[in-house]
This record gives sequence, structure tokens and C-alpha cells, in this order.
Amino acid sequence: MTDLSQAVPVGTFKLDAEVGHARAARLQTAHGEIQTPVFMAVGTKATVKAMTPEELKFSGCQVVLGNTYHLHIRPGEALIKKMGGLHKFMNWHGPILTDSGGFQVFSLAGLRKLTEEGVEFRSHIDGNKHFLSPETSMQIQMDLGSDIIMAFDECLKHPSTEEEIRTSMALTLRWLQRSKDAMTRKESLLFGIVQGGLRLDLRLQSLEEITSVDLPGYALGGFSVGEPIELMHRLLPDVAHKMPRNKPRYLMGVGTPLDLIVAVDSGIDMFDCVLPTRVARNGTIYTWNGKLSIKRAEFREDPGPLDPECDCYTCKHYSRAYLRHLILCDEILASRLNTIHNLHFFFALMRKARAAILDGSWETFRNDCYRRFTAS
Repeated sequence: MTDLSQAVPVGTFKLDAEVGHARAARLQTAHGEIQTPVFMAVGTKATVKAMTPEELKFSGCQVVLGNTYHLHIRPGEALIKKMGGLHKFMNWHGPILTDSGGFQVFSLAGLRKLTEEGVEFRSHIDGNKHFLSPETSMQIQMDLGSDIIMAFDECLKHPSTEEEIRTSMALTLRWLQRSKDAMTRKESLLFGIVQGGLRLDLRLQSLEEITSVDLPGYALGGFSVGEPIELMHRLLPDVAHKMPRNKPRYLMGVGTPLDLIVAVDSGIDMFDCVLPTRVARNGTIYTWNGKLSIKRAEFREDPGPLDPECDCYTCKHYSRAYLRHLILCDEILASRLNTIHNLHFFFALMRKARAAILDGSWETFRNDCYRRFTAS
């Protein structure tokens, strides 16, 4: 029988090792421990496209993301709650993080109206009106049973003026306090989101303001919104390590393997991005020697695996020639096998990063990754 008195409290964050700003840590959630650095699979509509939960676990997935906006629109949080919560509904028994829905709402442009209270918007599916506020976003996420809940914020497009950024930062801070006040589910961990655009002074101001509200974790939002990626690479080393040392640090919506290594080196712990699954369906493959397109004619008679350095299910069982055939024939199996590989690669990249931090070889590993991924 398990001794519950010895259980690690939900929200416990423990640093295991640091090399420079790079960190290996552990975060305890209601559905298990997350070992960082970690790449989290995006399951927008309660599914990671082309993958079963069992395949995700086998591939090394620790955390799945759900999308508050899409799950609210359909099937609705009331149904999911009635079915036992998102974990049971999608048969994923590990940690789940849900975003606030803010990014999707703000991307609707002409379909929404922003006020101090929240956002009125029209569904992209049927045009029906909906209203999302810090309070309703928190309630939806709590009804879903999320382990990590993101505060409701405003995500600006790039570029934005200084006045627009400052106004948005102030609103995000007010909405953060309302989000915290609305939280009643003790099993869920609320993360605040730092904004500030691509100006260092505004980022640091937002960081100070957001972290003045005591929370289990914090995120950097507002990246990958159209800016040149080099701007993010230059900004992260001056911001990430200044986030609270004793709390998890999450970079939202990023990114490529090179982006992840830059961010880990800057002090980030957690990542998510649709990139590996989205491009897999178009035949773009991530490998330890950079990207390749499996559609290319050079692979027509290639008997080798996608990546000789990979031990995923796809690489163990299928040739480049066969995978090229599948993608050119528009077969569903192509999406599945390519996705299995790409996700496995991203999970393995973070596992190896963690191991390198733990054994002190991070700088060698980092430099090797820079060489491999920059050359591609």
C-alpha cells in the first residue's frame, strides 16, 4: 500500500543540476512528475494528430497540451467534465497543460471585440457568439481537469507599437490577478505569462510585474508571432535566466531543434510547438543531421532509415524508399510514421539535453547541436 504521507506535493519543483544557465529539473503534477528540459506534444482537439496516446508514451512523451478555445467550441468543457475530464476522455494518463484560449481568440482579428472584461468572439466554425474572460478561461480549464493552467493574457502581433505593448502588458497583469483569484482547483497549477514584445526593457518590466504575483510557474509568451527568429535568439539569453530560479520556465510555441537548444542554454525548462507534427504530414523530417524532405527523388531507392542515429519505431522498421512512396501516394500511414519519428526526435533531443546537463557535458552537447542544426 502506498504511503501517501511520503507523496511529493503537487507543484514541487526541484533543480537537479545547472550548467551555466541550462537546467535539469523536476516538476510534480497531479498526474505525475515532469522531467525537464521537456518538449510537450500539442494535442489541440484532445488528440495529437496521427498518434495514439499509447504511441505517445512509447515515444517518450511526458506532457500533452490541450487547446482551451477549440475544446470549448467543441465538444464543450461540460461534456468533457461529464466524461470524467480530459485525461479520461482522451485516454492520456500523464500530465496535461492547457492554454488559456487567448492566442486563438486574438488571432481571429475581425471576429472578436476586446474589452477590459474579456473578449467577445465568433466561432470560426458556425459564427455563434462566445465570451471569454479570465474567469471563464480558468473555469473551462478547471472543468477539463488540466494539470497546468495558463493565465488569460493578450498576445500581440508583430510588429506592435510601444504604446500598444505597454497597454497590453497592463491588461495582461490585471487579467493575471483575476485569473489567480478565479482558481479553485487545488490539483491545477497556474502559470503566468510574460509579454513585452521584442524590446528588452519592456520584457524585463513585464517579467517583474508578472512574477510579482506568486504562482507555481511562469511562461514567456508573444514569440513565434511573425518576428525574425534571430530576434528571439538574441533576446532569450537576457531574459530567461532572470525568471524565478525556483519555478519552472516555459517558452510558449517554440520551436525548431535549434530554437530549443538556444532556449535551454538560456535557462528555459519547457517547450511546445505544432512544428514536428505539422511538417511531418508534408514529408519534412527532423534528424540529427538537420532537416530533409522525404519526397526528394534521391530517396527513391534508399533502403536506409530516416535517421541512422534514431531508434524510433519508424526508423527501426521502414526505409526512406518506402516512406517516400507513402507520402507521394498520399497514404495516411505516411503521416503516422513521419509523425512518430519527428516527435520521437524532439523528445530524444530533450532527454539528451537533460542527460548532458546532469553529467556536466552540456557545453559539448550544445556546441555539437549548433553545428548539426545550423549547418542544415
